[in-house]
Amino acid sequence: MTVLQTTPVTTEQTPADVCAAPAPRHPRPNGQDSYTISEVVAFTGLTAHTLRWYERIGLMSHIDRSHTGQRRYSNRDLDWLDLVGKLRLTGMPVADMVRYAELVREGDGTYAERHALLEATRRDVRARIAELQDTLAVLDRKIMFYSDASRATAYEAEALKAPAHEAERTAR
Repeated sequence: MTVLQTTPVTTEQTPADVCAAPAPRHPRPNGQDSYTISEVVAFTGLTAHTLRWYERIGLMSHIDRSHTGQRRYSNRDLDWLDLVGKLRLTGMPVADMVRYAELVREGDGTYAERHALLEATRRDVRARIAELQDTLAVLDRKIMFYSDASRATAYEAEALKAPAHEAERTAR
């Protein structure tokens, strides 16, 4: 007799933070809040050229510099880059991302405009998701068709290989 062991299920759940970013590619060192551009490249997967471009167009501002002029990024900068990465994935135009960054820098009085910008982006993402779901349904139908066709072809091939008396017997 086999006895199944089960683990008790708890109903207590930690609320999910829908704004939380996944763990960075390379975890940040505990207690550190100053990173070189090469460290940020390793953490984010972005290129140094992209980081400099973000700064140049106003997507990142006020990046601290060391006494030798090297960029020094903070944990807050890395958190901002995580958000920018998510905005990029939404398909938000760079001009809108820069506008959003400007609004953030302008302060709390811009909440309504930021909200509107994010709502518009959300609508665009939902529309893209719907298009992708339709596309996925088409792919699923095609895959099912070819899967069924492959099985039918294999069945027919096996039937052709069967001896004549087998074919007669199965025909009755």
